[in-house]
Amino acid sequence: MATNPHAERLARAGKELAGRGVDALLLGPSADLYYLTGYDAPPLERMTLLVVPAQGDARLVVPALEAPLAREHLAGLDVEATPWNETEDPVALVRGALDAAGAAAGRLGVGDRLWSAFLLRLQAQLPAAEFLAASAVTRALRMVKDAAEVEALARVAAAIDRVVDGLGELRWAGRTEQDLARDLDRAVRDAGHDETCFVIVGSGPNGASPHHVAGQRVIQPRDPVVVDIGGRLAGYCSDTTRTLVVGEPPDGFAELYEVLQDAQEAGCQAVAPGVRAAAVDAACRDRIAAAGHGEHFIHRTGHGIGLEEHEDPYIVEGNDEPLAAGMAFSVEPGIYLPGRFGARIEDVVVCTETGARRLNTTARGLRVVDG
Repeated sequence: MATNPHAERLARAGKELAGRGVDALLLGPSADLYYLTGYDAPPLERMTLLVVPAQGDARLVVPALEAPLAREHLAGLDVEATPWNETEDPVALVRGALDAAGAAAGRLGVGDRLWSAFLLRLQAQLPAAEFLAASAVTRALRMVKDAAEVEALARVAAAIDRVVDGLGELRWAGRTEQDLARDLDRAVRDAGHDETCFVIVGSGPNGASPHHVAGQRVIQPRDPVVVDIGGRLAGYCSDTTRTLVVGEPPDGFAELYEVLQDAQEAGCQAVAPGVRAAAVDAACRDRIAAAGHGEHFIHRTGHGIGLEEHEDPYIVEGNDEPLAAGMAFSVEPGIYLPGRFGARIEDVVVCTETGARRLNTTARGLRVVDG
């Protein structure tokens, strides 16, 4: 009989808590709650809170109107759904769950995404407790993906790659960034995603802003265009960036792009178990700096990806954490010349025992589209 993966995750959470001297986790609607239970709780003004003690069964304190749906998702798990009615105090129920576990005066890991309004109420009713960020525990659980998670990431990466393969079929010159962003939003969903998470279309000088919001600028012949797109399928995220040019590249752009492509390849080649995250960043950054563009690479090389678009591990200078097989993250160096143009290449990779497995497989060369 197949084991419920969420039951396994809850068991690992208990062990991780005990090993780190944390008495319980308090998790509101978030990727952490979904990871542990499979319940994608809506982020309401009514408190929903999962209490996971180091010893004993977990309990989900949930608004009464949400309880039937929550129980459907919790079926097969040793998680009690404790509903609260409109006139009840949910924090008192959380306090009761912690009292039962002997954790009310202990060290409590609070979800990083929990609203401050809820945290302040918890602190007021649990004055003897010590509060810390739940990610001190949950990052260790979620950072290394299991085989099913890797395949979920591979499926959603294949979906976003289908969008990239269709970029050349769109009309670019003479249209606004917003026009193209709307086309891409629709294409992301048509390619099989459940939802679009983001669409970045940065043309000409706007491409020098890594998180540019698509606006009314009309794309012109010879414009480089940075296209960064991602969505979510069955809970897991895609994220890829490709850079194209409308017709003939502007002066100096082809040479800049060649440096960038070499740097992105070097970053992917550096990925292996035991390699420091910072070393992957350096593999990209050193190539770009050697070409005279060090000051124009203005962000980290990558971020973890899974149930969230950005999660651990972060591929950045100063992060000396060693990579491990199963970690999934982006490798996305960029070069940005203010007032002129920018370029970025991004693949999601998984660290394996033999190096990087690229989940994005579309061509990384400079894409030329009709002007």
